[in-house]
Order: sequence, then structure tokens, then C-alpha cells
Amino acid sequence: MRSYYAAWSLLAFAIPAAASAKLTHWSIEAESPQARVSERHGTIDIDTPKGLTLWWRTPLHAPVTIAFDAMMVDHGGTNDTVSDLNAFWMAREVGGGSVLAHPRSGAFAAYDTLQTYYVGIGGNRNTTTRFRRYIGRPGDRPLRAEDDRHAAADMLKPNVWTHVRLIADGHTVAVERDGVRLFTLRDEQPYASGHFGLRTTWSHVRVRHVRIREGADGG
Repeated sequence: MRSYYAAWSLLAFAIPAAASAKLTHWSIEAESPQARVSERHGTIDIDTPKGLTLWWRTPLHAPVTIAFDAMMVDHGGTNDTVSDLNAFWMAREVGGGSVLAHPRSGAFAAYDTLQTYYVGIGGNRNTTTRFRRYIGRPGDRPLRAEDDRHAAADMLKPNVWTHVRLIADGHTVAVERDGVRLFTLRDEQPYASGHFGLRTTWSHVRVRHVRIREGADGG
């Protein structure tokens, strides 16, 4: 089993999203030059008016469990919309290439060509929570009826930490939130390796306690 723990250098100031070297474990793709990503005392702060993806640089191999805490900030800021706590995992290019070899603009549609699992909690201005298995085809993001949630309990709450677990364990792919299973997919052709990426759009989110465990006891 391999374990990774997010351990960044202290950054006491907000930096332009393009300056990804300051967050050495991550690669940033931001749609807007006004996006800001900072880190202080182990907490990442993402404040962006448009789409932004933060890729963990180390490729992952199933079985793997990715866990993190996130909080949607709502203190009256321009981007404090309480929307879109999203993530990709096991993401790869069609054919198996690394997502880091083909940087994208940060716009959501640019990721359609990936083969990846995706979850969007509180998407569409906090009206939907969805799970998808991308198949690498532009404009095609398959969505099963059981993976499209609209209940208030499945949406985001402001200024409250929530715990998320993303699982890729052979044929079983799952999403858990605060100890509750949201989505489960039995994948007969699972994506067995790829990258993990935090994702949001027009929002302000903080993330801490990122932990990634590979191996049979990775849960």
C-alpha cells in the first residue's frame, strides 16, 4: 500500500492560478486569469470566477481511495456562490496518456475527451449532484438516472466542512460523503489508473486533509 498526504509549503498570500510551481504537488488549469489559489497551514483556498481544475501530479493506480475535507465559503465575496464541489479521478487521455501531457483551458467542456470518473456535488448553482463515467467523446457525458440527484440533502451547505471519499476498487467505483454512500457503479471495464483532480467553477472552496491510499486496504 502507498499513502500520499498533502503537505505543501506555507503560502501566506493568494497567488495567480498560473503560478502552479508554488503548489508543488498540484498542477493548475484555470479558465480565468482572475482565479486565485493559495495554501496556508495545509488548507488550499480556491477562489475563481470561472472553471478551474487542480490536478494531483502523481498518477494513481487502483485499488485506490481518495479522501478530503471541503468547505464552500460564503462570506459575501464575488465568487462565494456555494456551488460545484467537483472532482475527477482515474482520469486519463483516450489511449492511456497522462492528462498532464495535454494541458487544458480549465473550461468544463475541455475535459469531455478524457476517460475518467467524475462527481459534481451541488453543481448547476447548487441544484444537482451527479456522478458520471466519461468515455472520452466530445459532448458526451453519460448520466444514468440513478446518478442524478436533486434532493436538498444532497446539495452543499455554506461554511461547513464535508468529508468526501472517492473509491476505485477494481470493478467497484463509488462516492461517499460524510460516511454516506452517494453513488456506486459496477464497472465491467474499469479505469485502473490515472490522475485525481479537484474541480470547481465560479465558486470559493477550501480543501484540507487530502489523503490518497493505494492498495487492497486503501479504504
